[in-house]
Amino acid sequence: MENKQIAILGGFILVGIVTGLLFFGTKNQTKNDNSNLSLNLTDFTKTSIAPSPEITNLKIEDLKLGTGASVKEGDTIAVNYKGMLINGSVFDSTQGKQPLSTQIGAGKVIKGWDEGLLGMKVGGLRRLTIPPSLGYGDQNVGDIPPNSVLIFDIELIRIEEEPSPTASPSSAP
Repeated sequence: MENKQIAILGGFILVGIVTGLLFFGTKNQTKNDNSNLSLNLTDFTKTSIAPSPEITNLKIEDLKLGTGASVKEGDTIAVNYKGMLINGSVFDSTQGKQPLSTQIGAGKVIKGWDEGLLGMKVGGLRRLTIPPSLGYGDQNVGDIPPNSVLIFDIELIRIEEEPSPTASPSSAP
């Protein structure tokens, strides 16, 4: 009789241990480690990309909030990015290259970037899901088919300093 009680007690303990490991193991796996500001674009985009093909509005997801200055219209910024189609195929990236430097709000990039990067803070990681109307529309651009939904993972490296205006004698009105 004593062996039967020990076996039952052992079974309950085993079930408790397995339940605890499953619960706490899953909880720890879902925590984000945002301690590293550097973006490894290869690892960063292993997350599932499955937005609806009927996307009509810009979708902004802050994967990591930055702590620096915020992007505003007219700012020149430096970013690392990876551009993908809805099926996950990469069509452009700064990986292995210098960060891209561009001005926001001046029409130098697609509208999805001009709108989607406003308010982003230095050090942040953002995913933009851009409908065709804010991307390349019905144009075929390189490896991007017409009417494609575009997905960009973007790390804001810095906002460039604007040169201070200097007065010169010839600049009088």
